[in-house]
Amino acid sequence: MNPSASTRAASLDGANLIPTTVGYYYAFVILGLVGASLGPTLPGLAEHTGTHLGQISYLFTARSLGYLIGSFFGGRLYDRVPGHPLIAGVLTAAAVMMALAPVIPLLWLLAAVLLIVGLAEGALDVGGNTLLVWLHGRRVGPYMNGLHFFFGAGAFLSPIIVAQAVLFSGDITWAYWILAALMIPAAIWLARLPSPTPNGSAQRDQASGRQRVDGPLVALIGLFFFLYVGAEVGFGGWIYTYAVALDLGDEASAAYLTSGFWGALTLGRLLGIPIAARLRPRIILLGDLVGCLISVGVILWRSDSLTATWLGTVGLGLFMASVFPTTLSLAERRMAITGRVNAWFFVGASTGGMVLPWLIGQLFESIGPRITMLAILINLTVAVGVYIAMILYATPRVAPLDRQATM
Repeated sequence: MNPSASTRAASLDGANLIPTTVGYYYAFVILGLVGASLGPTLPGLAEHTGTHLGQISYLFTARSLGYLIGSFFGGRLYDRVPGHPLIAGVLTAAAVMMALAPVIPLLWLLAAVLLIVGLAEGALDVGGNTLLVWLHGRRVGPYMNGLHFFFGAGAFLSPIIVAQAVLFSGDITWAYWILAALMIPAAIWLARLPSPTPNGSAQRDQASGRQRVDGPLVALIGLFFFLYVGAEVGFGGWIYTYAVALDLGDEASAAYLTSGFWGALTLGRLLGIPIAARLRPRIILLGDLVGCLISVGVILWRSDSLTATWLGTVGLGLFMASVFPTTLSLAERRMAITGRVNAWFFVGASTGGMVLPWLIGQLFESIGPRITMLAILINLTVAVGVYIAMILYATPRVAPLDRQATM
């Protein structure tokens, strides 16, 4: 370990530990705010660019493509350079792009701007998850749930900010400018703190019996994230337009329905902290997936009912809440978590966030709004199959006496 790395590691053992964790939490509030902003502003962006929903849905693709690139290359960068200057840089770039987005009249140019926003989101997401593991080591479990709780908090607040901005000004422009302004303090906060490093991870992995990299398990988890994030982004991004298209409410109530989903996701992640301390990850994931299928089924069963839509939306948010952090915890118990490994996980996640929302957009007008929930239901059903394959692969590789502790 070189002297500069030793100095950074030592400085994080004391007074900087809590401020650094708080900085990551604030950054993930921002990540949630930005991530949940596209769905409620989609009709406004379509109006600004003079396009219809089938065309404007390409914005999901552009942002998710950027997220994929940012995740892949960002994960590798965190293994090589200090993380905090990198996070500060991507937050600043995202702030500039978010400020520009609502005043761009051309769809192709807006797509390019959102691609850069997605690139920043991907780099921030993989960086926050990786640096938090390096910061807290084996004690990362509750902090990881907390990190994703704050993402959910931001996603919950985002549609409310959009709705209030539209009510105040009659347009979405101020919503984007408010979100852009909120990014700057997070960039300044983290830029002034020393960055954690993966010191001693190889020794800890050898002592605990974890493999450095388990390629097939990485691939299965990446595929699982592809399916799960596709469902989460597809639902969160299209529930607003789905509700308006079926006359389940006006634009303001549809925005609050979106907030209901992200709010339930946030509450579920808070509840997931004590649950994760008592149940094995594979049991939690199975319960989550079954609950997700039931929730989407309720919405499909009574698609003309606002009450059923609210019940299904809240249920889906609650059961989706712990899927991502629980899967990451399962992976952390099985292998070393480096920037490169996390990059592959987030490549799968970003690809799923790109494909399913785009597919829904292509079918929304030609088949009808109900295709949204049907596509999500099929997606989650396939995710159950991948979950089974993932558990069957991992379980035989765990010694019988250690199985309960690791799975």
